[in-house]
Amino acid sequence: MSSRDQFTTKIGFVLAAAGSAIGLGAIWKFPYMAGSNGGSVFILLFIACIFLISLPVLIAEFMIGRRGQKDAVTSFKEQAPNKPWYLVGYMGMIMAALILSFYSVVGGWILSYLGRAVRFALKPAEGETFASLFTSIIQNPWEAVFVQGIFILLTIVIVQAGIKGGIEKASKFMMPALFIFFIILVVRSLTLDGAMEGVRFMFVPDWEFLTAKTFLLALGQAFFTLSVGVSVMITYASYLGKNENIGSAGINVAIMNILISLLAGLVIFPAVFALGYTPDQGPGLAFIIIPAVFEQLPMGGLFLIIFFILLLFATITSSISMLEIVVSIAIGDRKASRVRIAWIGGLLIFIVGIPSALSFGVWSHITLFGRSIFDAVDFLTNNIGMPLGALLISIFAGYYYSTEVSKRELNTSPIMYYTWLTLIRVVSPIAIIIIFIQGITS
Repeated sequence: MSSRDQFTTKIGFVLAAAGSAIGLGAIWKFPYMAGSNGGSVFILLFIACIFLISLPVLIAEFMIGRRGQKDAVTSFKEQAPNKPWYLVGYMGMIMAALILSFYSVVGGWILSYLGRAVRFALKPAEGETFASLFTSIIQNPWEAVFVQGIFILLTIVIVQAGIKGGIEKASKFMMPALFIFFIILVVRSLTLDGAMEGVRFMFVPDWEFLTAKTFLLALGQAFFTLSVGVSVMITYASYLGKNENIGSAGINVAIMNILISLLAGLVIFPAVFALGYTPDQGPGLAFIIIPAVFEQLPMGGLFLIIFFILLLFATITSSISMLEIVVSIAIGDRKASRVRIAWIGGLLIFIVGIPSALSFGVWSHITLFGRSIFDAVDFLTNNIGMPLGALLISIFAGYYYSTEVSKRELNTSPIMYYTWLTLIRVVSPIAIIIIFIQGITS
């Protein structure tokens, strides 16, 4: 390990892992999912599912990575010699690359919006709406591919600099900045007349929404929001020192993710209610409703810049983790150039993502299994690849590891250990199977 890069501090690792988890799922998807499913009840179920289902899998990934001290494939090979568990690492790498291929498309949209916001030009033309502006941006092939490329370029620049000099340094800057920007926007949102309606929507339960459908949606959101199932957290934990407590690190990542999700809600819902919109706006909430809301506020242009900066930071901290697993496995035990592999891997992912970038415009007529290219890749990774990977990781940590090994790695009280063991062996696998069935039949 003396020649292998490592996180210099536990806080650096936690911020990087939290950054991987805190992406579009927390800031973009969480508000519109909560807004469309009753607000407070969805949020309560989401928090419960985080701790009972997602967190045990996150800790399992930390355990595998920290114990292996190698890339995901090599970690499985050395911990389960002559067995096919290493394929979980390869599957995670492929899924992460595919996720980044379409994730970078959305990252490009954020750059387009941020560029317009900085020029105070994020306004629809006369007679148009923010919805038509959004459509025109994502349908423009040149702009869509160009900004996707810029987003990938930013990701490559950070990853090629290594763990200490790139990922940890970027996370230590972007994550605190993310919280600061959120606090600024929350304060502004809560000072609007009528903002308390949005707060009540988030924190006063409407038990009519306590249904099986709401539970399944909250379960899915809780599962995907911690970046488990694609071995990203195995990769990050492999750069963690042997003496760090992975249980407390996992809890810190989960709490930070919940906090950011709640802050996103406190930015969006009070403003939406105060200015006469409804919260059930779906995926267009960030790109259509939020610009329309901020346009009506004093200094709204400035607050819109802040919103898209924090959205960009959250997206970048996730994208670097997805490129890192590709780079880590490609390097392996070889003395290969991180810089060269980061650039080659990033450019290949950019090329793979071009069809997704074009699938809203010139290639919108091309479908795979009845879906656009973008939606097909999204479905493959989120509905099939991630649940399958998380299920296999749960089985490996829960059943392949002896209790002596997992107890030593977790290094916690007997009550906490056996709680985790029960969750990873029984509760998480059942929940993941439910998510998988629900995802492929939806």
